[in-house]
Amino acid sequence: MQDYRKDFPIFISTDCVYLDNAATSQRPQSVIDAVSDFYVQSNANPLRGLYDLSMKATERYESARKKAASFIGAGRADEIIFTRNTTESINLAAYSYGDDAVKEGDEIVISIMEHHSNLLPWQRLAKEKKARLVFMEPDESGVIPEKEIEDKICEKTKIVAIAQVSNVMGIRNPVEKIIDRAHRMGAVVLIDGAQSVPHMKVNVTELDADMFAFSSHKMMGPMGIGVLYVKKSIMEKMKPFLMGGEMIEYVTREDATFAELPHKFEAGTVNAADAYGLDAAIDYLNMVGYDYIEKRDTELVNQMMEGMKKMGHITIYGSDDPSKHNGIVTFNVEGVHPHDVSSILNEDGICIRAGHHCAQPLMQFMKVGSTARASAYFYNTKEEIDRFLDCLSRVREVAGYGS
Repeated sequence: MQDYRKDFPIFISTDCVYLDNAATSQRPQSVIDAVSDFYVQSNANPLRGLYDLSMKATERYESARKKAASFIGAGRADEIIFTRNTTESINLAAYSYGDDAVKEGDEIVISIMEHHSNLLPWQRLAKEKKARLVFMEPDESGVIPEKEIEDKICEKTKIVAIAQVSNVMGIRNPVEKIIDRAHRMGAVVLIDGAQSVPHMKVNVTELDADMFAFSSHKMMGPMGIGVLYVKKSIMEKMKPFLMGGEMIEYVTREDATFAELPHKFEAGTVNAADAYGLDAAIDYLNMVGYDYIEKRDTELVNQMMEGMKKMGHITIYGSDDPSKHNGIVTFNVEGVHPHDVSSILNEDGICIRAGHHCAQPLMQFMKVGSTARASAYFYNTKEEIDRFLDCLSRVREVAGYGS
């Protein structure tokens, strides 16, 4: 196994077992250095100054846009809008595209598994437009059946918004079939790639996705920078999401014209340093390679699931196939609240997530109030998973239920 842990300062400074990678990943030194280097070497407002320092900042910012476009297989850099995160990307899409595209009586299709960030913007839009929000539901393994896709996406559907990978169960949704069905019905598709991009190679052109959103911080990049890919033919029809500096071309007392795409959607001083950090994160991810990441995902999840099955008193949600989980294992310990599971593990320096994972409709569908979630990444080790399993095996005893 390749030793990448030496590249991550946090693993040198702390002894914790970090298994909350689905929430945010750790950062290699190269990403930290890139952000610092921008402020040391290039600190000026991009896109505004005609002096050398500003032009250098602009060059680094636009280089990151080109890198992001290439990374996800976009045909052109001006199809990439920089945002703060996946949440802002989806809100931008719902407002800038959805407000004009959806009319009374239309339908918006999502899945019951969506993160609240890919639910609330569409709830808002459906209520305001008197449209109908339609939910596709998964089978027991967490996969949306083909019949659900055919039945729920119809001639009334104007937008389909779906996570490529569930943040709760880690299951990959059949987005290729969903996109094909939606396009046959004349609908536009937004893919939430927050959980997929860190773990699998994505090509938006091959998928024929109309819009695709992801966050830097889940793929070893800085917090505070996200990406929204939009096909240019669609972006040209969209209105600005935010108004102010940089997104304008010309302003009078009565009116304004807007900057060329994609700058029309990037109001105010842009987050250039973190864009440069994202650029470095993409380089690092490409250096590690998705073949290695997917292999490690499966190995670590298999180790977790096999260990849990030997214990008893544990329910694992989603598929029995470790390769389907993309680093995520969501579970409950019989008789112990997930918050208590997390707190007990924390006493041994093990970091997992507990709660509804910003997916309360899915929790209701699964008939549970909350769950525990352990999410691994390629830099986690077999020894860390052993440590996690050892502590997990003692949770019921610590909670007062005996061994």
